[in-house]
Parts: sequence; structure tokens; C-alpha cells
Amino acid sequence: MININQLNKEFESRVRLGIMSVLMVNDWVDFSEMKNLLEITDGNLASHSNALEKAEYIEVKKEFVGKKPKTSYRVTQSGREAFTEHINALEKLIGK
Repeated sequence: MININQLNKEFESRVRLGIMSVLMVNDWVDFSEMKNLLEITDGNLASHSNALEKAEYIEVKKEFVGKKPKTSYRVTQSGREAFTEHINALEKLIGK
């Protein structure tokens, strides 16, 4: 039996899946680097990162470097656990 209820709705978007995948293998990733890696718009990254931050799956750090604002992201421990569970559920779906 396939149980799709084990999949986490917070990761259904391809952008959120991409953000989490990048953060699972990197410590802090800044806004520009994330945007370039995923080839998405500023607004797309901002809205999906806000959703993941509200779910407490990522941490967002905003600071100034010189006079320029810099936004960086990293995965939280609960985000790491939730994403790992999501990937495990996907692997069960495909019979891996």
C-alpha cells in the first residue's frame, strides 16, 4: 500500500524541495547564490523561503556587509529531520 500521507506538504513545491536540498549539503547559503543555483526569481525565493521559515525548517539571517544588505539561509535541526523523513517517504513510494 502506498501511504502519501507520510509526505510533508511543506516540501511539495519544486522550489522548496530545491531550497532544502541545497541547505542539506551546505551550511549558510546567501540569497544570490541560492537564487542562481535554483535559477528562480527574487520573489519566488523570498516567498518560498518565508514559508519554510514560518514552518521553522530554515533559519534566515539578515545583516549588512558594508552598506549592502545580505540575506543568508541555513537548515534548522527540525527542518533537517522533517526533510529526511520526507525523502524517506518518497523512497518508499518508489520502492527503494
